Amino acid sequence: MTKSNEPTVSLELGNGKTVNLHHGMFINNEFVPSKAGKKLEVYNPAKGKVIGEIYQGDADDVDAAVKAARTAYEANNRAWGFGFAGQRAKLLNKLADLVEANLDELAALEATDTGKLFSDAKTKDIPGVITTLRYYAGWADKIMGHTYNSVPGAHAYTKLEPVGVCGQIIPWNFPAPLSPLSASPSWFVRLASLLESSTSSPGLGHTAGQAIADHMDVDKVAFTGSGAVGRKILKAAADSNLKRVTLELGGKSPNIIFDDANVKEAAEWALFGIEMNVGQVCVAGSRILVQEGIADEFTREFVNLMKGIKVGDPFDPSTTQGPLQSEGHFGKVKDWIKRAVEEGAELATGGDEIKDLGDGYYLRPTVFTNVKPGNSVLANEVFGPVVSIQTFKDEEEAIKIANDTTYGLASAVFSHNNERLMRMNTAIRAGTVWNNLYNYTSPTVPFGGFKQSGIGRENGEAVLLNYLETKAIIANTGVIRSPMAVAAGR
Repeated sequence: MTKSNEPTVSLELGNGKTVNLHHGMFINNEFVPSKAGKKLEVYNPAKGKVIGEIYQGDADDVDAAVKAARTAYEANNRAWGFGFAGQRAKLLNKLADLVEANLDELAALEATDTGKLFSDAKTKDIPGVITTLRYYAGWADKIMGHTYNSVPGAHAYTKLEPVGVCGQIIPWNFPAPLSPLSASPSWFVRLASLLESSTSSPGLGHTAGQAIADHMDVDKVAFTGSGAVGRKILKAAADSNLKRVTLELGGKSPNIIFDDANVKEAAEWALFGIEMNVGQVCVAGSRILVQEGIADEFTREFVNLMKGIKVGDPFDPSTTQGPLQSEGHFGKVKDWIKRAVEEGAELATGGDEIKDLGDGYYLRPTVFTNVKPGNSVLANEVFGPVVSIQTFKDEEEAIKIANDTTYGLASAVFSHNNERLMRMNTAIRAGTVWNNLYNYTSPTVPFGGFKQSGIGRENGEAVLLNYLETKAIIANTGVIRSPMAVAAGR
């Protein structure tokens, strides 16, 4: 129930419906305006117009949230020990029930805010929220330590305890799915959390994200976003209280297609690899590597599929690509395309803005061919519907090209040769390697990057240690004498 003094806003969704929403910050169990009263405009990227405002937090608001979180954590930590795991699981499942009951409205909200297809939000993003909440609810009563029989005369064991107050900074491309993905592991281990979305901000600056990273009473920060901001997070963590850090950063993922692959199926998966969420995905398959013998056939098939993409209103059931998320990001993607052409890459299709769809941020799906080593489009994360096609002679060259990047988030290999797949799975330096598919995952499977694509893992059992401290307890069973007693012969 909305309290009379809590800030709300009437928001027009992309489907024409209107909803009343809280637009304050949720601190100490209530929605409140920012202390400075500053607000951010919220745009519908499909229309290119302002549809509402939300309060913008700064360091003072973060400090208030941290104090509330610390108080709650210290007051409830003993009562909310692992003996109450069933209650925590019940609450996570109740939240999942509420999300499920409001699926259509939440999907419409997500599509309006980000520009992603309503059909994707309804069948993938919001159901993903539900799945994630239920998955971590199941973990609540399964946090266990170990006993050690290798310490003579002592009972030695470990217990896992929550790290404390955690700040989570989520990206703008998947705000709904990544909120529970970041927060659920901390909730079920009884952490107090601060959740902050980066929106489409130009960087940390003097925002809530910077304040979280700087704060001396935040014990851990988890960040998903660009490498440039990830470095700022690491520096802030080191310069403050050496808080623990998990980073999920960018990628420039290779999609490798060998000549024994099914060309049609590989092209269809490659389309999904770059077109999911208009290419605004950290694991986007933006570098397609095709073996020379099938390069022409694959390129024809893939380019035809890209030309068949219908760009338009995200709420139109026939649309297969919506707008980019913001005007600023739209401009950056166009700049990358222009730069790639200037550096010699050939446009096989796309590359231009679509101007007959109103004021939204629409871009035609873009394919580059004959891209030479050193071209900017091969090295940089464009974060849009932009893909390059390169060729390779053999397995060795494919590995060399695939690993020629500072990133190591994801990759894919298409082949019907299982021995080759096993070799490639080992040789590719990436946190995820898909075989004969792309962009297919689950909250049960660990996710994270090699090299400059991040630190730590999200999802599955692997995420648990990000939010837990291991405490070792060594108890005298009554037979171990002190050094003084031994020296005295007692």
